[in-house]
Amino acid sequence: MIYPYKDKTPVIDPSVFIGDYTTISGDVTIGPESTIWFNTVIRGDVSPTIIGRKVNIQDLCCLHQSPQFPLILEDEVTIGHQVTLHSCTVKKGALIGMGSIILDGAEIGEGAFIGAGSLVTPGKKIPPNTLALGSPAKVVRELNDDDRADMERIVREYAEKGQYYKSLQK
Repeated sequence: MIYPYKDKTPVIDPSVFIGDYTTISGDVTIGPESTIWFNTVIRGDVSPTIIGRKVNIQDLCCLHQSPQFPLILEDEVTIGHQVTLHSCTVKKGALIGMGSIILDGAEIGEGAFIGAGSLVTPGKKIPPNTLALGSPAKVVRELNDDDRADMERIVREYAEKGQYYKSLQK
């Protein structure tokens, strides 16, 4: 379901796939070729949520904000299943592993990888092209070419799957 909140209505590019039982409300912008998978909630009823091009937000995610910070996902970001994002910024090409929690004011650097089940605490900055994991998340190594290729493959495959599923909705 798509809901306005007060004077704000989500702005969603027509190419976006939105899975069943997903709720998007308020000040939310979603860019071209992005995919929002089944049972996800994206609420823009406190601050803006800005989602770039070719972002995939997988099943059962929750995105929200506090008044101090918007929630920003730059282009080609992957958000794994059951992730919670709250008033954070995820830079281009980064991947957030399944079940992770990213909190207010945290910034995930370009091309960074957050391991499954990690907690990125408020205000934490994860450098570009690094693997961080744990609770609280700590950088464990630089990413290599194989890591980056796998992350790019995931973005590509989710964009393709999204278009397939979108064709079934017509």
